[in-house]
Amino acid sequence: MTLPIAPGMQRRAEITDRIRTETGIDEAMIDQLVRRFYDRVRQDALLGPVFAARIADWEPHLQKMCAFWSSVALMSGRYHGQPMQAHLPLPVDAQHFDRWLALFEATANEICPPRAAAHFIERARRIAESLELGIACGRGVLLAKGQRYRRDDPARAANS
Repeated sequence: MTLPIAPGMQRRAEITDRIRTETGIDEAMIDQLVRRFYDRVRQDALLGPVFAARIADWEPHLQKMCAFWSSVALMSGRYHGQPMQAHLPLPVDAQHFDRWLALFEATANEICPPRAAAHFIERARRIAESLELGIACGRGVLLAKGQRYRRDDPARAANS
């Protein structure tokens, strides 16, 4: 007996196939991007200590990030977590997100063909903005459009 594929699952598979065809992104590329990016993060003077204080065993984190980026980039549905909840307690602000994006963009541009890099980078920028806004809000700071969250002076939470 063959079970029919649910319409939602079929649609997701079609979207994933289209993205793969248009960008060249596959699970192997995601794995390479994630591992190279986090190698850089661990060595970074600003970001490294934030991660070192929280992650002792990197392999489970890397696997989770591969599932996350598979879901984000390919619409695969592999990730089932709550990234906002995971990031709320972190001691980070705009400078951390800017550095995270700089490292991510450099890694994506180095590893991926141009269309794939652009696909990843566009999503990374949206994720960073969303997390920064969520963290600010979680700390009682409401940002206006274009404002950035600064931990050193939450009342200032302003313009960069």
